Amino acid sequence: MKQTPAHHVVNQELLALIPDGAQRVVEIGCMLGAMAQAWRGAHPRAEYVGVDIDPDYARAAAEHCTQAFAGDVERLEPAVFDSLFPSDCWIFGDCLEHLRDPWTLLRRIRERIDPQGCLLTCIPNAQHWSVQWRLASGQFRYEDNGLMDRTHIRWFTRITMLEMFAAAGWKVEQGLTRNLPASPLQEGVLAGIRSMAQASGFDPETAVRDALPFQYVFKLVPA
Repeated sequence: MKQTPAHHVVNQELLALIPDGAQRVVEIGCMLGAMAQAWRGAHPRAEYVGVDIDPDYARAAAEHCTQAFAGDVERLEPAVFDSLFPSDCWIFGDCLEHLRDPWTLLRRIRERIDPQGCLLTCIPNAQHWSVQWRLASGQFRYEDNGLMDRTHIRWFTRITMLEMFAAAGWKVEQGLTRNLPASPLQEGVLAGIRSMAQASGFDPETAVRDALPFQYVFKLVPA
């Protein structure tokens, strides 16, 4: 299956979380190298390694990275995986949900990353009100990108994201949300989510708050 269509958009929230002193950044799912181009434009001496499962994307990213190659990060040969260290910043922008076992990969990186290193990730919210609406209406159809991207393998909510990080040995140093402009459907669906939470014995305000973010962005450090 072809991967998510490539784009040149830089996730500015992720970019802002890369430490100024990072010496060797590893980006998984680097696409065309837009993040590398933006980062290295301001930090030309830093090393930046891009990895993408799509060979065409990796070839394009090589123009902006100090090193870029195509590969499935979960199936890299041990020597290739080892070559990604030492490193002090790993980036997974809209990538963990495409992996078979992100829990194990995060644990492997945690065991090898520099002690003062960090891991940055942006993850779509499976609890978003639009996903809940699709489920409730039976309109749960895959699309080429977005929350319903057909290449997503894993689905996470805020709670299960935090559980995954803790299980893999990471703690959240910083977190923020990315939201979409309000839709005409939004308020009505949120009212339904509030009612469903009340009927189920959950806090309705938490249910509504967790249904608003389109994506979560985290900076993780070793626990």
